[in-house]
Amino acid sequence: MKIGMVVEGSYPYVSGGVASWVQMLVKQMPEHEFVIIAITPEPISPEDYRYELPRNISQVLNLPLNMQQPRRQRNFQLTPEDEEAITEWMMFESVRSDALVALGQKLGGTENFFSSSLFWEIVQQSYDKENQSGSFIDYFWMWRGMFAPVIELLQFSFPELDIVHSASTGYAGMVAAAIKKQQEIPYLLTEHGIYSREREEEILQADWIPDYYKQRWITFFHHLSRQAYKEADDVITLFARNGELQEDIGADPAKIEIIPNGIDYSRLSLIEKDNHHRSYVHIGAIVRVVPIKDIKTMIHAGNILKSRSVPFKLTIMGPLDEDLEYAGECRRLVDQLGLQDHVFLVGKVNITDYLPTFDVCLLTSISEGQPLAVLEGMAAGLPFIATNVGSCSELIHGREGDPYGPAGFVVPPVNPDQVAQRCEWIYQHPEEADKFGRNGQNRVEAYYQIHQFIQEYTERYHQRGLEYGRHRV
Repeated sequence: MKIGMVVEGSYPYVSGGVASWVQMLVKQMPEHEFVIIAITPEPISPEDYRYELPRNISQVLNLPLNMQQPRRQRNFQLTPEDEEAITEWMMFESVRSDALVALGQKLGGTENFFSSSLFWEIVQQSYDKENQSGSFIDYFWMWRGMFAPVIELLQFSFPELDIVHSASTGYAGMVAAAIKKQQEIPYLLTEHGIYSREREEEILQADWIPDYYKQRWITFFHHLSRQAYKEADDVITLFARNGELQEDIGADPAKIEIIPNGIDYSRLSLIEKDNHHRSYVHIGAIVRVVPIKDIKTMIHAGNILKSRSVPFKLTIMGPLDEDLEYAGECRRLVDQLGLQDHVFLVGKVNITDYLPTFDVCLLTSISEGQPLAVLEGMAAGLPFIATNVGSCSELIHGREGDPYGPAGFVVPPVNPDQVAQRCEWIYQHPEEADKFGRNGQNRVEAYYQIHQFIQEYTERYHQRGLEYGRHRV
């Protein structure tokens, strides 16, 4: 089959996380052809790829949010029903499928629409409904900024596909929903973290959005999520708590399925630990150096360990060039705290060269889905200290009915003192820590192997392809 994988701010331009998941999925399905539809803030070139693309990827389409489609005349005259659908959709009153069709196939270019009486009337209605008291002109331009990327994305000419699969809701989910309606093909949605909740957190902290517009932006991203949930044939998540959140936002519980991530257990489980350095605790972190991973909490925890005279080394493995400003701040913090002999940011490396030397792995993220880094460390037999976000607690303590014991500790986000306490405990209790490592390794072997999740997706593709009559195999 020819599968369109729609991703946002991820593969193949970012390492780790969802991007690693996409690379793994595509490589393990050589019998299928994949087209990558990559939505990015700005245009990105193939020189920026972070992965060697598998041979079964036939095309990568980069769709920047600031792109402008060639000017075109309206294909059809908008009917009163079209105008009603567009109005309800833009005012977040409904997630009507015909609105996607009208915006993508019946509308002229963005400038024509933004100059139309219809758009002016919609903005006026919204301004009055929200009881806005600020500048109407500012409000009008905020609307343009919100919906210009939507229209440009929906008006893109997508290749013919057999199945469309998005790795999130948001713009990616909206595009996938539109492709489903245009081509009448099945749509699978896999949501690793809850996209609209993550955008909500960012918006509340953003300085560039005036406070009186923040609620509209938050509602906008929840609106995109509801549209994706409505159109998707399968709403797949990685763990039970996420499924509950999807249902709260608007997903049909009958569509929600749980398919956990999987990793190459056989390779990682063969790693033999080298604990000759028991005179200190060696802490490892497999993580991208970006703000959402909260690297600074790790560094501050290291400073607390130093103040308590706990001998330690902290090795942070992951790309340093995804947010150069933040990586620079982390380096400066290491210097300011005098931790140059304790904390090492080594960049993107082969983790199997480092895993044998670690006593414990660490993840201090503010937000997560089901982190592959935790699964990889557990597969190598290492205990984990992770923040209580995403599925971290489920991975470390197990789901209901899990027979294996704890694989480490769960701590609150942004709490370097508790991180340091748990690291010190690992140092003082090496035998108990080794038992944690074995517990986690057993859990990964039982539930989180790559062949398990690939089999699940193979069956979904096959089933949906047959149902829609688009199966080429």
